[in-house]
Amino acid sequence: MARSHLTLAALAASAVPDLDAVAAAPFGSGSGDVESAIITARDGSHWLVKVPTTPHAEAEQSADLVALRALSQGVRARLPFAVAQFAGQVPVSGTRAVVYSFVYGAKVPLASWDATLAASVGAAIGSIHALPSSVVSDAGLPSMTAAECQRACVSIADRAAATGLLPAALVGRWERGLEDARLWQFQPSVIHGSLASESILSAGGTVTGILGWHDLRVGDPAKDLQFVLGTRSESLVESALGAYQRARGAHDRELLQRARLYSELELAQWLLHGTEIHSTEIVDDAVELLTGLADSLRTDVVNPLGAQTMPTMAVDEVEALLERTRRAV
Repeated sequence: MARSHLTLAALAASAVPDLDAVAAAPFGSGSGDVESAIITARDGSHWLVKVPTTPHAEAEQSADLVALRALSQGVRARLPFAVAQFAGQVPVSGTRAVVYSFVYGAKVPLASWDATLAASVGAAIGSIHALPSSVVSDAGLPSMTAAECQRACVSIADRAAATGLLPAALVGRWERGLEDARLWQFQPSVIHGSLASESILSAGGTVTGILGWHDLRVGDPAKDLQFVLGTRSESLVESALGAYQRARGAHDRELLQRARLYSELELAQWLLHGTEIHSTEIVDDAVELLTGLADSLRTDVVNPLGAQTMPTMAVDEVEALLERTRRAV
């Protein structure tokens, strides 16, 4: 049975002895693999307590704590948004309850983005990518070269092709993109690693916080930008990329093409997830999405991942995929 918000508040008080809690309320949808509650302290501050309920959630929480510790006060001062602070933890039922400072803001669906928010998102991502790589290396977090990023993508595409369920047009398209050396001539940077619209909090068109740092690493900056393409709006993508380039202070000529490739490979990963857990429902869903993608790219197969290629998945399709993936992992 799920723990009540009052039980979670008691755990928070145990984890942070000087936390003078005066109110507590459930936080989130109440479903998923994490139990959480928001705590109000006597001084008006707010805190979040989380208890993982699955091994996957516990591992993700552990990785998140390592990343949050890597983001020192000096590093956070270079970011134009808030990042949760670790406040304390306490053992509970074979796992642990962790208390964090609360990050304010609302999650805005891609379909509701405007140019102001897109630019703020781009600038926020650019500020992450402009951080020194020592932030990652000093914490012992993963660091990937451009060649390793390319090989990781090749592995996904090859495994998906081996299922025999990929449309032939996508197999050829991805092969051409993965074999194009120009796409993979980039300088790796510090990346968030698992950005999605639900990772970003905002208020008044400005990013106020970013959540979910468990995949913090040095890697391909395009990976953090692939979800932006789900807006399907060229003007919004341009707003985000323009602000991104100004914030990062570096130019990556093939950034958009690689982001497009990562976006398409998300569907291949969904297919692989379905085959790995033997879920006919997920496999069928992935095949339908991949077929739709192949159909939409039919007129563009002779121009593999070109600079003018815009995303073809609708906003609701992108967000539905992200939600299905979140529930499954």
